[in-house]
Amino acid sequence: MLFQVGGEGTRPTFFEMAAAQQLPASLRAALTYSLGVFALRRSFLHKILDYEDEFFASLMLILEGHSLRTTDASFAESLYGLRRKSVRLRLSKDSVSEEVQHSGLEKRQRILSVVFLVVLPYFKSKLHAIYNKEREARLRESLWGTEDQGFDEADFFTGEESIVSRDTSGNEELSVRVQLATKIKKFIAVCYPWIHASSEGLSFTYQLLYLLDATGFYSLGLQALGIQVCRATGQELMDTSSRISKIRNHERERLRGPPWLKTVQGALLSCSYAVLDYAQTGLIAAVFIFKMMEWWYQSAEERLSAPTVYPPPPPPPAPKMAQEGIPLPPDRSLCALCLQKRANPSVVTVSGFVFCYSCVFKYVSKYKRCPVTLIPANVDQIRRLFHDT
Repeated sequence: MLFQVGGEGTRPTFFEMAAAQQLPASLRAALTYSLGVFALRRSFLHKILDYEDEFFASLMLILEGHSLRTTDASFAESLYGLRRKSVRLRLSKDSVSEEVQHSGLEKRQRILSVVFLVVLPYFKSKLHAIYNKEREARLRESLWGTEDQGFDEADFFTGEESIVSRDTSGNEELSVRVQLATKIKKFIAVCYPWIHASSEGLSFTYQLLYLLDATGFYSLGLQALGIQVCRATGQELMDTSSRISKIRNHERERLRGPPWLKTVQGALLSCSYAVLDYAQTGLIAAVFIFKMMEWWYQSAEERLSAPTVYPPPPPPPAPKMAQEGIPLPPDRSLCALCLQKRANPSVVTVSGFVFCYSCVFKYVSKYKRCPVTLIPANVDQIRRLFHDT
């Protein structure tokens, strides 16, 4: 098979790897939206949103570190039943082909995996924010000039640094720092598009090669670390559970102090273990429940804000025919004026009766009224009908 679509073997499909890669970004968007909604009633949550990158990086650092330490997989990979394994290439006896040997992750690989999963995305997010800010500043400068350039540069620092000091040396130091910050931001604005394009191009290349089964590495980071992602077998899941139990028992045995202190420390460890064990299911379930509530209340708001649709009003009563008016013929398809089949049927809007256009136009022009009801009318109240009923 050219593409691996099914779920056979230990090699994950392209769709499993793509889903595991996109899960952190989706989780971040959901958490940010949830905090934004809760911040409408709890203003202190705005401080978390002000440091969104740091908050999410800290959260993922805890989750990724715990997941790699206990399951040899990232937070998203463990959710999909995947495991990371160290890859070693070994030449066969005939020295022609190579054999791939998998083993557990080393401590160095776990640490570098956290760097690739948490630290590098954090710096990329900060660089992207600086690039967007510099691009907006350049756009304002091109539209409105350079009058507010000093204000934008001063915003890069804290409020205390933006206050002009009376001391000359302080002003010189601040100006040097502002100039240095401006140069760094301009350098980032020039280099970041190339860095971002190179990163995306390499990611696309590796993903395409993985899809074509030309490589066993889904990304450049995995190949640099010498790690391949594989499906976890039933035996590996059992080994993971026993290893987690051993690690936790060892941590409990390392507790020191009087009995009451050990009891408190053991309770805290048990709580932390429970939180970490149910972090994956809890976060996914919380996001799912919140999105369901959002959909529910959004539907209710749409129903309340939607305009009320009333049934069409009943037609007004038919006007009474005047005794002095022209009587209607028994055949309703005939014109009451010429007693012939209506040609170019037209209606007098003040009464609703239909005649030939030429007949009613001459009559209304002469008598200024409807021929049947004698209601005052003029030629502007004659309308052509394009469907004679």
